[in-house]
Amino acid sequence: MLRDITLGQYYQTESILHRLDPRTKILASFFYMLSLFLFTNVYVYVLALAMLLLMIELSHVPFKFIIRGMKAIVVLLIITAVFNLFLTKGTTFVSFWKFTITEEGLRNAGFMSLRLIFLILGSSIMTLTTSPNQLTDGLERVFGFLKIFKVPVHELAMMMSIALRFIPILVDETDKIMKAQLARCADFESKNIFKKAKSFIPVLVPLFVSAFRRAGDLAMAMEARCYQGGQGRTKMKPLKYKGRDILTYLVFVLYLAGIFVCGILLPKLLPIY
Repeated sequence: MLRDITLGQYYQTESILHRLDPRTKILASFFYMLSLFLFTNVYVYVLALAMLLLMIELSHVPFKFIIRGMKAIVVLLIITAVFNLFLTKGTTFVSFWKFTITEEGLRNAGFMSLRLIFLILGSSIMTLTTSPNQLTDGLERVFGFLKIFKVPVHELAMMMSIALRFIPILVDETDKIMKAQLARCADFESKNIFKKAKSFIPVLVPLFVSAFRRAGDLAMAMEARCYQGGQGRTKMKPLKYKGRDILTYLVFVLYLAGIFVCGILLPKLLPIY
């Protein structure tokens, strides 16, 4: 299960998405996620699915590798669907014992699950096609306007980049520790929730020790290279927009226009549940 977490990983390959400016990918991902919250109907999610499949195809990242990340959020998906299914009031669809499923609950459960899946996959594509250094530079440039308000943009971007970079590292470390504990007859499959929680203590303690050690080594490495924050720093490879970035922005402008058409006009012309 831990190996299935793909968020924060970078997949090295050659594709048009890998060559895009990181600012383009960050803003495109933001507007894609925003589009999922504007309207709730079938037409919008069909268009969002088409855009998602297009991005996956252009990324040249294997579909199985991308979809593997969904295994880690299966429990979250189930909880989201169940809460919407049973706690939404409306027209009764089916009722049994003390539980009632409404038509509105079915609709909300379906759309919320799709929204969560699209959010995870959309953000995963951005991190899979953007190296940590590019991501840091892109975040710093995108949120550069916040410097007017004395916000340490460079430091915040660096922290976010390091946090994303540490996800796959800590996942690998956890996997190694669990295998070492299994070799010592640790029981991680117990059905007793208290025994299962207790069995994870020998995993968490060395994991935290390893995480703090890695953080200390990183801090020492940054100090050894005279890192003093973003003040006065220059870029070896400054970010520059190219034709493919302009084309990407145009595509997303058309996509957002399509979202508004699907969210406002189509339901009136072709009403569907």
